[in-house]
Amino acid sequence: MVGSALVRRLENEDVHVLTAPRAALDLTRQADVESWVTEARPDIVVLAAARVGGIAANAARPLDFLLDNLVIETNVLAASDKAGVDRLLFLGSSCIYPKFAPQPIREDALLTGPLEPTNEWYAVAKIAGIKLAQAYRAQKGRDYISAMPTNLYGPGDNYDLESSHVIPALIRKAVEARDSGAATMTVWGSGTPRREFMHVDDLADALVFLLKGYSEHEHINVGVGDDVTIAELAQTVCDVVGFKGQVVFDTSRPDGTPRKLMDSSRLTALGWSPRIGLREGLADALKAFEAAA
Repeated sequence: MVGSALVRRLENEDVHVLTAPRAALDLTRQADVESWVTEARPDIVVLAAARVGGIAANAARPLDFLLDNLVIETNVLAASDKAGVDRLLFLGSSCIYPKFAPQPIREDALLTGPLEPTNEWYAVAKIAGIKLAQAYRAQKGRDYISAMPTNLYGPGDNYDLESSHVIPALIRKAVEARDSGAATMTVWGSGTPRREFMHVDDLADALVFLLKGYSEHEHINVGVGDDVTIAELAQTVCDVVGFKGQVVFDTSRPDGTPRKLMDSSRLTALGWSPRIGLREGLADALKAFEAAA
């Protein structure tokens, strides 16, 4: 999803885009990654690839989420350094922050408290990636930076109900409930947690902005600056989809972190701000989902 959005955004820039799709390159194989980077000789690398998923997927496959992400980031950064790539952008995740971090979450909240247990394996891997980029800056002088996106959604998302994040899961559930004439739609958890959501095209624009002018040791948050409850989100999705039934909450399912709103004031101060509102973005995501169905 993120890689495709970056390719769309870079069509507006005077660059030649090199891509390494999953079918062509296994990023967990060190020799293959080194060979690709050496042959392609990129000037800039953006590491958008990762093993990702929602609460259920993280809980079911902790080893996959920890090991695969550690291997991917280690291979890509090491191969980039070995090939002389001096500019690299590593993408993390807002789940790197402590479960009960002060809200909105500033970058300096990293490693100040326990992580959310339902996705700590993924979070630990992403924290390691940040530190790896910082280590290449400190020891090798590489201009490697890290950006921490908030929760993302949009075209190219994963709509599998067992492994998806909340927005694609809600879109699929609402569409299926609408089309089947169901009276209710079930949502995981209590509906009370608050989350921040960014359309992936806004993220892509922010990343290009950072590549043009950001060069700091510390990672930087990329968010929209406000959040909604899961209950509010579910109702908005139903409104956009056209499902008129009742939303029911399954409180036997985990809620995850109570609130996760990032402080993106450092990015805002640099001159960037998002452009796509939640309802507009959900309509775009719905259009992409129905087109692919």
